[in-house]
Amino acid sequence: MKFLRQFGIILFISFLGELLHIFIPLPIPASVYGLILMLTALCTGIIRLGQVKEAADFLIEIMPVMFIPAAVGLLDSWSALQPVWIPVTVITILTTIIVMAVTGQVTQHMIRREQRRKEHSDNE
Repeated sequence: MKFLRQFGIILFISFLGELLHIFIPLPIPASVYGLILMLTALCTGIIRLGQVKEAADFLIEIMPVMFIPAAVGLLDSWSALQPVWIPVTVITILTTIIVMAVTGQVTQHMIRREQRRKEHSDNE
């Protein structure tokens, strides 16, 4: 019952994202609206992390399975991809490296900031 309630909350937020996508004429995917709503709800305390944590962990665990249909679709589209596979591969590798580097730098910055905050509070 706990998981059903958590999935229900996540689905409701996703539904609200779909509604925003319909009513707001911007080229933003409904899933992005849903993510923004979920972040806002978590940050403001409207939804507590414990209310969605287990269902969210489960969804993250099965996320790789969701990419299988897309990969099969790429295999079916090989004739269209064949002329551009080298640039696509290079772009994919470069953007992956850039995302990893930026994510690492941001994470290190956040860790250092938190350590400085703890040291500052310990000194007071």
